Amino acid sequence: MPLNMTTSGFSWHHLNQWHFAVLPSALMLAAGLLYALGVRRVPTWSAWRSVFFALGVAVTFLSTQSVLGVYDMVYFSAHMIQHLLLIMVAAPLFALSAPLDLWYAAGGHFARSFLDSRLMSIVTHPLFGFATYFVVIPVTHLSGVANLMMQHIWVHHAEQIAFLVVGYLFFRVAFGLERGRTIHPGLRLVYVMAAVPVDTFTGLALVMSSTLPFPAFAAMAPRGSTPAWLLSNVHLGGAIMWIGGDALMLLACIPITAAWVKWETERTKELDAELDRLGI
Repeated sequence: MPLNMTTSGFSWHHLNQWHFAVLPSALMLAAGLLYALGVRRVPTWSAWRSVFFALGVAVTFLSTQSVLGVYDMVYFSAHMIQHLLLIMVAAPLFALSAPLDLWYAAGGHFARSFLDSRLMSIVTHPLFGFATYFVVIPVTHLSGVANLMMQHIWVHHAEQIAFLVVGYLFFRVAFGLERGRTIHPGLRLVYVMAAVPVDTFTGLALVMSSTLPFPAFAAMAPRGSTPAWLLSNVHLGGAIMWIGGDALMLLACIPITAAWVKWETERTKELDAELDRLGI
């Protein structure tokens, strides 16, 4: 932590800071190598999906190892930006890369058996993805978990992983690209919009907080931080969650709507062709 930082001493040169934590860096490297190995075993794998995976890793790296990673336990607002990048930018990119489909195609009998198992059918079920998203967002920001995150780095890293996993499970259903149980393309819009209130509620709860909800934040904040500043930074983080989260959710609706229109167009063509065949 930059111990010489003060609440009024933040300047632009602080943006050019990096820290390469061993665990996150190792996990990202391992994930990249495993995905590359899978692509090598499946020559017909879509290049676009590989690009999406690379972009997901890049966003994860920037959100955890750049200046956001340096100050994510110092400024609550920085933590919220990191959170949105992980769960609403990196996770959708990973969902678009279809890693489970790659694992299914590149893995052997054991991999296919596991992915076809009862456990995975539950984990990849649309209701499971929605429920975990609906629970994890408020729990990690409005309960004692947020305080533990400020106190223990391993809880902080676990939270980052949870954001990626939960976001992936949610958006894999929203995009409907991977094998397994899916929902109607039109209902995917409803699925996404139904999750917006949890982001709004969490953000507003933080914005409207009259006391510091995370006592450990006072110890992690910049030197010289006043109670008023601490609370204002929590309010800023809540506003980022509320406005930024809702905006990113609406942005995700654009490709979902496009896919729905494409699906309806293809269905209309098929129906017209069937009617023509029947002479109707």
